Amino acid sequence: MATANPDSALVRMELARILIRENNDAHIVELREAEGARIFPIVIGLNEAMAIERRLMGQKPPRPYTHELLASVIEALGARLERIVIHKLENTIFFARLVLKRDGQNIDLDSRPSDAIALGVATEVPIFVAEQVLQEVCAGEE
Repeated sequence: MATANPDSALVRMELARILIRENNDAHIVELREAEGARIFPIVIGLNEAMAIERRLMGQKPPRPYTHELLASVIEALGARLERIVIHKLENTIFFARLVLKRDGQNIDLDSRPSDAIALGVATEVPIFVAEQVLQEVCAGEE
């Protein structure tokens, strides 16, 4: 189990690709290290996969879906999404935080990584993974 402490290093990641499998409930988001070669895969659900794909393609639904609604709420409250941090791995489950900024103060909110990515991808919000989480996931790849 990897858990980042507040002083741990964060690694900037970029959305590399999303794999939507038509005959499977497990879809995959792959993040790639911005200044390196490590790949960080996350298994996500169909709704989140479709939301990420829709937002990447710039498609606006006729009515807001959950991620569009949350983006509107954040904006209406005078905040902005600053970054996404995947900070913990526990029992094969990843934990993330949305870091918002409002009136000069940071607001940290617990989030599933898939929801955080779906929310942030349309506005190119930076994604970070704690080094110790990245090391645990990528340990067998080196």
